[in-house]
Amino acid sequence: MEDLDLDEEDNRELNASGQSDWGTSRTLRGKFTCGWQVAPTHRQLDRIRNHPQKLVGRTPYHRQEMQRPFAFRRVIEHCSRGTAGLAPFQPSHRRGRKSGTGRRAPKPMVSRRGDCAVVHRAVPNSKNVKTLWIPVRFLARFTLVMSSNPTPQSLLTRREMLSRIGGGFGALALTSVLSESGFLPKLWAGTTAPSLLPSGNSPTLSPKAPHFAPRAKRVIFLFMNGGPSQVDTFDPKPALSKYEGQTPEAIQTKTGRRKRGGLMSSPFKWKSYGQSGIEVTELYPEVAGCIDDLCVIRSMHTDNPNHEPALLMMNSGNQQPIRPSLGSWITYGLGTDNQNLPGFVALCPGKPVVGPQLWSNSFLPGIFQGTHINNKEVDPKKIIRNLENRYLSQSAQREQLDLLQQMNRLHLDQREQDPQLESRISALELAFRMQFEAQDAFDISKESETTRKMYGEGEFANACLIARRLAERGVRITQIYYGNGQPWDDHADINNHRDHSRKSDKPIAALLKDLKSRGLLQDTLVVWGGEFGRTPYAEGAKGRDHHSIGFSMWLAGGGVKGGMVYGATDEFGFQAIENRVHVHDLHATILHLMGLDHTRLTYRYSGRDFRLTDVHGEVVKGILA
Repeated sequence: MEDLDLDEEDNRELNASGQSDWGTSRTLRGKFTCGWQVAPTHRQLDRIRNHPQKLVGRTPYHRQEMQRPFAFRRVIEHCSRGTAGLAPFQPSHRRGRKSGTGRRAPKPMVSRRGDCAVVHRAVPNSKNVKTLWIPVRFLARFTLVMSSNPTPQSLLTRREMLSRIGGGFGALALTSVLSESGFLPKLWAGTTAPSLLPSGNSPTLSPKAPHFAPRAKRVIFLFMNGGPSQVDTFDPKPALSKYEGQTPEAIQTKTGRRKRGGLMSSPFKWKSYGQSGIEVTELYPEVAGCIDDLCVIRSMHTDNPNHEPALLMMNSGNQQPIRPSLGSWITYGLGTDNQNLPGFVALCPGKPVVGPQLWSNSFLPGIFQGTHINNKEVDPKKIIRNLENRYLSQSAQREQLDLLQQMNRLHLDQREQDPQLESRISALELAFRMQFEAQDAFDISKESETTRKMYGEGEFANACLIARRLAERGVRITQIYYGNGQPWDDHADINNHRDHSRKSDKPIAALLKDLKSRGLLQDTLVVWGGEFGRTPYAEGAKGRDHHSIGFSMWLAGGGVKGGMVYGATDEFGFQAIENRVHVHDLHATILHLMGLDHTRLTYRYSGRDFRLTDVHGEVVKGILA
């Protein structure tokens, strides 16, 4: 970029007006050359307007100042929205930089005269005011407004400018990122899109082909939120009685929790069940009757012993509320068999700690978010409200929805595949279809009296029966949270586990037997567990604290070996030591049983491929049938 050469007449005119000669030019951000003036003469202003790319500076101080883009963005914004004439612009509230004497330099003011932007700035420790003149036509060129006669009124908005950018490495990088995120699907035309990435078509819940032959078609996750104690349910430890009240060195490992007491034996009796002879506590006698169908994992461990991060880890594979849930990943990878019901249902009488993030779709398209059903009441009209339209017939509703969807599609076409709008359109369609099947699916009164008695009464029992009905109707994953809040969190008295097991033992056993009798257990994966376990040592007199480095879960059906124990903790049930299974490994195994390779189930977001297990996880092949 060349400087603007001024002849002697220019310099004489400058000297006559009390201004010194023009100096050497300086480029700001390598984009243009600019300089400081108190007030250019008319001839000089014409010269500047005719040569907007050639503006020169006066002194080294001015050139140093112009390297700082302190007002450049404000100039552009002001010139693109202002009108002719002087219009002062509100400066930023950030303080100016310190001057040499400790005083802060005054903030710049931006105004406008004619077709030039003017920046006024006081010189630190001086009464002088320096002024920068920038032609608007140059600003129009800088913002890539391709017009034969650009004016302030023709400048584009930020969104319009971005939509029209078509050249330059920065624009190419931007369009690449947008296309990888699914916002510019047309860029994939004629090429092969990444696996499972939406390409031109809107994401749907239609069934998708798995990566390989699945062993399970659906999942029912029985989530005991709050954290059940492993040493009081499925992991017997006689050594706790032997060393009652002691604190051996083996339990001195730091766990991130409060000061611990001595070892506390289980107040519950243990017994061997089934042909496998697996020991189960008296809390779960009904479930123990199905022990030959269960695979008990006694070596689970997770990363954090606190409820919120542990819940998020177990449900989404990350301790922060920033990732899609397990159910969202499964429906994203496989869709669902029944288009008239949600692919992912979360049943809870209220909400667990953390709440909706546990069944969130996060950055996945909204159609894959879980549908929360509050099963506090069993009346299908109250479980899912407003399903019936008392004023319009089904055909009239269909016509109304078709018109609304046509308007939505027109709106969507103008917004380059807005994912939130796309999700709302899909949700409206699903809500319409659910009117005619959801009430039947959630109506447990249609079950026989024998079946109702087998499951028992209560919120959790009703949820288990609903889960079986949803499994029959092709819902891909149903997650049942035991109760509102964190009911299994028995810090004060572990004997409270009796009440929780009394409400859950019979329904769980009934679910397993019911699925098996209907031929559904062989391709339905049932998972039981909480976000972590509980300590083998006491908290207070009779309670147990959170415990993350060794606890138990079990799986049944869906291609899992029954009647076996996998992994082990130490003699006190404190730490997993044999065949350790991390939450990422559990997730990888669940996906594998569903026919999905956890390393291939990815979604492009924010410039990289994300997956449920992140960069971790190994399939636990030892439990596969």
